[in-house]
Amino acid sequence: MAGSKVHSSSVRRYDLDWVRVLAILALFLFHCSRFFDFDPWHLKNAKTGLAFATYNHFFNYWGMQPLFLVAGAAAWFSLGARKKGPFIKERVLRLLVPLIFGMLLVVPPQVYLERIYEGQFTGSFFQFYPHFFEGTYSGSYAGTGNLSWHHLWFLAYLFTFTLLALPLFLWLRKPAGEKLISKLADSVRKRGIIFLYAVPLWIFLAALLPLFPGGEQNLVKDWAFFLYYITFFVYGCLFCADGRFWQAIDRHKALALILALMMTATDAYVELSERVPPLGYSPASILFTCLRCFNTWFWIMAILGYARRYLSFTNRFLQYGNEAVLPFYILHQTVIIIVGYYVIQWDINIYLKYLIIAALSFTTIMLLYECIKRTNVTRFIFGMRLKRKQPSAVPSTIGGSD
Repeated sequence: MAGSKVHSSSVRRYDLDWVRVLAILALFLFHCSRFFDFDPWHLKNAKTGLAFATYNHFFNYWGMQPLFLVAGAAAWFSLGARKKGPFIKERVLRLLVPLIFGMLLVVPPQVYLERIYEGQFTGSFFQFYPHFFEGTYSGSYAGTGNLSWHHLWFLAYLFTFTLLALPLFLWLRKPAGEKLISKLADSVRKRGIIFLYAVPLWIFLAALLPLFPGGEQNLVKDWAFFLYYITFFVYGCLFCADGRFWQAIDRHKALALILALMMTATDAYVELSERVPPLGYSPASILFTCLRCFNTWFWIMAILGYARRYLSFTNRFLQYGNEAVLPFYILHQTVIIIVGYYVIQWDINIYLKYLIIAALSFTTIMLLYECIKRTNVTRFIFGMRLKRKQPSAVPSTIGGSD
């Protein structure tokens, strides 16, 4: 199909910008809820709530996956505007620098407050800081160590995915790669074929989750989700390489939403009736993994399709959010844990606690961002583009008076 390929960085996909910004806000709400759901976390409120557990359970279907997919799309567009060397340099500055800075200064307060809360350490943060580098963090047990990247695992994975997928992305821009893309894009013109892109996700999780149950997020014991997330990353590149993929997503968005709602209801029934099969290679476990993978893919198709339909525009909020999204992400969990450490000890309703944590954390993060964006030093360590100095005004002598 003529004119279907997209190889130019001049095409700004505002819908994908919206998906990224809104996904980060959803992640913020998710982490504010972690004090009150049923699963272990760094800090837990004494009382929990079904509403928080429900939101957090289903967030796992559509929370981080769009971020990896949009990151793959961004890498594809970025490679259209620069060569391999400058591209890698940009990824280092945008991902590796803030990851290192975050591990040194942003993450330690989280581990410190967890150790204080669990009675595993007494003393000031400055007394604790040297202990942060003793051993590797692995859960709430202090004996396992403290060094961690916590929520910044996303940056570590994304940087690793970028390096691993770079040869593939470069090859896809060559004639042989373009030919493959064209064949794949032509195939999704058939009804339902775009849904089959969930199959690799299912295979990776069904085959590897029993061996690597996940949750470590350490690039070593997380092979199931490593392959799962890098698939979304590659899909982001692939879909932006040919417009026929987006045409297929647009045609299937309504059906995808219906199927997502049906599978979500089925999953909820299985969960509430306590019929979730044990993780393993039994037919029931493999089938349930299939349900969850396709459910995720249907949600992603619906999100991308409706975002393309209704969010292909920009405004001041999006322009502001595009610049703020990375510093917001880097700061958000640390601020949430600091605020939550005090709030969960109050004797008030858990829903009021949640609102207070969310409101105070969001306000604090935005105030910090307003400070970060004002100097190139802070912009650099938070992965933001540096401000260029405005050239001094030079009086013109052309057409001027003596």
